[in-house]
Amino acid sequence: MSRIGKQPIDIPAGVTVDVAGGNTVTVKGKLGELSRTFVKGITVTVEGGKAVVTRAEKRPDGAPLLKKDERLLKGCHGLTRTLVNNMIVGVTAGYKKQLNIEGTGFKAVLQGQVLSLSLGFAGPKLYPIPDGLKVTLDNPGVNITVEGISKELVGQAAARIRSYYPAEPYKGKGIKYVGEQIRRKQGKTVA
Repeated sequence: MSRIGKQPIDIPAGVTVDVAGGNTVTVKGKLGELSRTFVKGITVTVEGGKAVVTRAEKRPDGAPLLKKDERLLKGCHGLTRTLVNNMIVGVTAGYKKQLNIEGTGFKAVLQGQVLSLSLGFAGPKLYPIPDGLKVTLDNPGVNITVEGISKELVGQAAARIRSYYPAEPYKGKGIKYVGEQIRRKQGKTVA
């Protein structure tokens, strides 16, 4: 039994968790709605204000699980519990990632649903903002904030923006997460 998977998930007031077919979970809250289908054999049930994730011990025909199925379900048990918990947190509080741009002339400009990044290349790098995300700029195009209800979507968008020019170790120029420590290197010494 998974130590993480067997822990029940508290459902806060104002959040509804609907389960269809035992493995399709829809979570609705004040910020929006998220839905996800999980592996067959993993079952999510809602009872008494808590969501409980369980895995099948036998196949639907009553036969014991095959080794590969048992291994898959063991691996997905804790993951499913964590994903359902992330959905509940997302629709109640949401997720946020903050990025910082350092470098002379480096800046970001928001043009509708497209983030334009001037990073010292011949042309600007354009990032189309996916639906469900909100991107804001502070401190004239130097600080970028990515917000949304899906933890995966927020993290992937922030990582994609950072990938255009990750902070380099010599001068520290580039895009980095707020609070990220860049390991600095010493440049060449002139004799």
